Amino acid sequence: MGIFLSLVNKEALHILRDRRTMLITLLMPLALLLLFGFAISTEVNNVRVVVALDGHSDQTREVIDQLRANEYLSFSGIVPATEAEAVIRRGDADAALVMRQDKGILERQIVVDAANPIVGRSAAAYLQGMMAGSADSPVLTTTLYNPQLKSAYNFVPGIMGMIFILICAIMTSVSIVSEKENGTMDLLLVSPVRPRSIIFGKLVPYFLLSCVILAIMLVVAYTLLEIPFSASVGLVIALSLLYIVLSLSVGLLVSALVDTQLSALIVSAVLFMLPVIMLSGMIFPIENMPVILQWLSSVIPARWYISAMRKLMIQQVGIAEILQEVAILAAMTALLLVAAVRKSNRKS
Repeated sequence: MGIFLSLVNKEALHILRDRRTMLITLLMPLALLLLFGFAISTEVNNVRVVVALDGHSDQTREVIDQLRANEYLSFSGIVPATEAEAVIRRGDADAALVMRQDKGILERQIVVDAANPIVGRSAAAYLQGMMAGSADSPVLTTTLYNPQLKSAYNFVPGIMGMIFILICAIMTSVSIVSEKENGTMDLLLVSPVRPRSIIFGKLVPYFLLSCVILAIMLVVAYTLLEIPFSASVGLVIALSLLYIVLSLSVGLLVSALVDTQLSALIVSAVLFMLPVIMLSGMIFPIENMPVILQWLSSVIPARWYISAMRKLMIQQVGIAEILQEVAILAAMTALLLVAAVRKSNRKS
């Protein structure tokens, strides 16, 4: 045990002395959380809407008043009904609400600019919702779990899934491979210390550093980003610790497969970053992907972690609702850890 603690202390001192890496490691999760939480948003605001009329009436004035009061829409003026498409073509508006009187009945038409599909769909949905509220039988809508429709609620679990798989995998793999390149790993292997003790002695400091990163991210999520705090925070921490061990196992496996720091960096960053962003459900819904990509996403650990974290942090469910995700992550962790240790022992 004394030798093992000495190895842990050696690796911890090595991490602490590299101040630039420590600074990047601690600040990058904070920067990404704040960037996705405040700067990057899927919400579409200030949609410019013109009203195209062939004549004023009490009904049209009521609609215009509702348009002015809508926080997502920006009223851009009134134009003749025949100029609605021309205004959009010139880029002076994102949508037009055309209203015509036909035998005393007010006919309404929505014309949107779908050159940007996100803005086009949002503008149409906003206008349809506004007009539905003024109908004789309004449609009542109840929004569960995220009534303010904040993008941060969706992005925080995804960012956590990406950060841990990248930082843990990159730092662990590069650190161990650098020992190989410098020749110090050979010196450790010819010592009386067992190879397994050397491996876990290098992993423990990175596990503790990941715990510090987890604490920082949770504090930011629950304070600055205002994600609701609940009793499920204990499950959030436990699940994150399991995912950290899984991510460290990935880095250990990469270090056993490659022999240079550059190769470790490329494998960890490229082969893991793109699948995590594209196939984990972090940004794009998995249900909308082709079936083959849905199957491929099943082997991405971040998919199951992000899914479980959204249930815990946003829906605030209990352990029973995330048993599938926990079982899959635990199986992946055991499989990767066993494969990495065996591969490392074989190479040593």
